[in-house]
Amino acid sequence: MTEHDTTRRTFMKAAGAAGAVTIVAGCLGDDDDGNGNGNGNGNGDDDGDEAEAIEPGTEIELDGQTPGWVGIAPDSIDGDENPTLVLEEGETYEIGWTEGDGADHNIEIRDDGGDVVDDLQTDEVSDPDDDQWLEFEASSDMAEYVCDPHETTMVGEIVVE
Repeated sequence: MTEHDTTRRTFMKAAGAAGAVTIVAGCLGDDDDGNGNGNGNGNGDDDGDEAEAIEPGTEIELDGQTPGWVGIAPDSIDGDENPTLVLEEGETYEIGWTEGDGADHNIEIRDDGGDVVDDLQTDEVSDPDDDQWLEFEASSDMAEYVCDPHETTMVGEIVVE
């Protein structure tokens, strides 16, 4: 074995170790709040704002895009991807989607275990209509709103206070 072979082998080991450290460091970033949807602070924008409570009786309007729900109304969620919805327990709200990207979507309200709460789900359609709205009373069982065909990207947190 020559000195050249030893140097090359040493270099390759060092390069491999540096690559592994880089990959692990990228996974340890603190930009995510741990809710799994990659939204940082959980309200769909990364500007550090906390999600605002939504007034009882409000219609929560969303745009169904495969990469994520986009808030339309109320103004506090406008433009946010997978906005966190802060609701008041026992109060009535409506949630639905009025625009979409042409793919099949639906909307469901699920609990922490991923089960639909109180049959709050719509049929899958590519063009939203009046049937894509759910009226519900906020309860502590509610954890998220989800599009079933795109449950890994179209999912937002529900916080009931």
